[in-house]
Amino acid sequence: YERFGEQPGTTVFQTLIHILKGNIGTGLLSLPLAVKNAGLVLGPLSLLGMGIVAVHCMEVLVRCSHHLSAKLNRESLTYSEAVQYGMENVSWLRRHSYLGKQTVNLFLIITQLGFCCVYFVFLSDNIKQVVVEAANATTVTCQINHSNQTQILVPSFDSRIYMLFFLPAFILLVFTPSLRYLAPLSLVANVMMTISLALIYFYSVTHISYPIDLPAVGHLKDYPLFFGTAIFAFEGIGVVLPLENKMQKPESFFLVLYLGMGTVTLLYTSLGIIGYLCFGADIGGSITLNLPNCWLYQVVKLLYCFGIFITFALQFYVPAEILIPPAVARVSDTWKKPVDLLLRSLLVIFTCGLAILIPMLDLVISLVGSVSSSFLALIFPPLLQILTFHREGLSPLVLVKNVFISLIGFLGFVFGTYVSVHQIIARSSHAPRDLSYGV
Repeated sequence: YERFGEQPGTTVFQTLIHILKGNIGTGLLSLPLAVKNAGLVLGPLSLLGMGIVAVHCMEVLVRCSHHLSAKLNRESLTYSEAVQYGMENVSWLRRHSYLGKQTVNLFLIITQLGFCCVYFVFLSDNIKQVVVEAANATTVTCQINHSNQTQILVPSFDSRIYMLFFLPAFILLVFTPSLRYLAPLSLVANVMMTISLALIYFYSVTHISYPIDLPAVGHLKDYPLFFGTAIFAFEGIGVVLPLENKMQKPESFFLVLYLGMGTVTLLYTSLGIIGYLCFGADIGGSITLNLPNCWLYQVVKLLYCFGIFITFALQFYVPAEILIPPAVARVSDTWKKPVDLLLRSLLVIFTCGLAILIPMLDLVISLVGSVSSSFLALIFPPLLQILTFHREGLSPLVLVKNVFISLIGFLGFVFGTYVSVHQIIARSSHAPRDLSYGV
């Protein structure tokens, strides 16, 4: 997150790749369901509007950081530091500035651990489907004595069991002493995810059914779920300042930001439309769950799962760096390493436990997006601009714009959280008991 000594910074191309990588993950694969919740016309238009607002908030955050860094004679600031020093600009908020910094860190922790929970659910759902479909391909049907129905009995463990299978692997993964050691695997994972996305696009485009009979506007009660999923996908604001701080030529960052986020917005909107057109009302929490049962698309799921598995360490890095060093600093040198590894293990176990409690991919994504991503991506940046430049004076139009964006983010937080929690409770209460064999 910082440039140390004379170590060269990243190039324009490397920064562009990092922006793409920081915004493309499991959220992308859930956007067809988001479009379904909003409607075939309203959904893409909303995605486009949200993309524009998200990029604007990223730009606002960077400009506030520049202004405060120059004022404090600092080379760079983190997101939480920018909020802290922005609050110190206002006399009646100065005494609470450290609380503001800790609040941003809290939402960063919630967001990143939420991503980790989503990864547990994503991997378990997709691997379970691969295993079940592979077993179905080699299992014969059996006749039920008391009915004329034909059923296929295959081992179908609860998805929670798969999460427990992945738990030791994730713990070993976060024991990696430095992210540098994961660089080769991360490169391979990026290539695999790119190939997987290309094949997903190909299948979706070539299997769109005509005529198209899908609602242009969805139900109002489902729109908060769209908001949560969409803001989850667009919540890459946490990587903006670190990437800008590490560039060789920071003056080129806005060009890279517009190009990268423009590409991301186009990718999000196109896959959301194409995926919904292809699978219609049957679209799942991840488009990979709708892919056919053949070896090619089973491989696609496995490739994407490997990419998400490696990305877990990158997402876990942020909360680990916020939470663990203060705790480790309080113990003797002899116990620093064991305590560090123990705390990392407990954090992974905690995220796995949350995923086991809510093993519903679409609703977990919507909940994480509504609860934390709303604040980081939409609410804090406009408010930070007001705090940072209030002495210089902001035009009434800018003030109205900032209040409007923050209000949209707050409403999305309230209604998105309520609908997500309500749906989780409703789905849990009506969920059938999972048996050791699936039908």
